[in-house]
Amino acid sequence: MTIEKTKATDVVSSGLTCNTKAGEAAQAAGVYHVECRDKDGNLKWTAESKNLVVNVGLQYMAGTALDGSTARLTSWFIGLITGPGSGTTFANADTLSSHAGWTEATPYAGTRPAATFVTATTANPSVVTNSASVAVFSINATATVGGAFLCSVNTGTSGTLFSAADFGSPGDRAVVSGDTLSVTYTFSLAAAP
Repeated sequence: MTIEKTKATDVVSSGLTCNTKAGEAAQAAGVYHVECRDKDGNLKWTAESKNLVVNVGLQYMAGTALDGSTARLTSWFIGLITGPGSGTTFANADTLSSHAGWTEATPYAGTRPAATFVTATTANPSVVTNSASVAVFSINATATVGGAFLCSVNTGTSGTLFSAADFGSPGDRAVVSGDTLSVTYTFSLAAAP
């Protein structure tokens, strides 16, 4: 007589693989939109340029938002940049007092006009703009304008430079006495994938 025995065994195995690194990035971007109108209000030209947010601008954002080491600036102003066209260069290390690749243009009376921003949106990207109250320059001289910048003071070089941009093709633009330049700055901060 033969006796047979069987044995059944079940084995269950599972695993979980996950990325143990958490990471997120943010991207800062801005655009200057400039309109030039003649003394009669006729549109002469427009220019739109992406900007460079300089190192001190990035430091300002991080310092005020997260570590509290930087005092919050409550006033911003827009300035104009002169040519020289393709020779205009911007560098991450530019500051309001030191920017070898460009020069401020002042073919207008008074000081740099204020950039009055609306409350930033809560979407991704978060956007802030001065489109409800554009910066206006009343031109009183013949000059060449090559771009714009955003800073924290209405005159002088002691403030914080946030960003700068030069005009895209065809480059520098001429202005004459009686012209009006209207400058809108739109800045966005987005979570980058």
